[in-house]
Amino acid sequence: MSLRNKVTLIGYTGKEVEMVNFDNGNVKAQVSLATSDHYTNAKGEKVEETQWHTLVAYGKVADIFQKYVHKGKEISVEGKLMYRSYDDKEGIKRYITEIRVDEILLLGGK
Repeated sequence: MSLRNKVTLIGYTGKEVEMVNFDNGNVKAQVSLATSDHYTNAKGEKVEETQWHTLVAYGKVADIFQKYVHKGKEISVEGKLMYRSYDDKEGIKRYITEIRVDEILLLGGK
């Protein structure tokens, strides 16, 4: 993997893994991942910020997602940022940012 486009995230899955089977036999797994950060604001209050990320995986990594990753599971992933766009039904251009997962590490219990 290139160091020019590398992402490492640790967080909790927000839903069950969605699987897509393609006609050529390939599989795709997709799931959302929540990462949280804490800080103290100027008033001395503790603030938690949660960011949601869309993870996609293919092939053997997708198989691991399907077998072992469930809603609420803590995981660590490594991959790269991917951007794509499409035109919706009304003709409006929509943009999607995803993390294409190359490696996954299962953390915690469950």
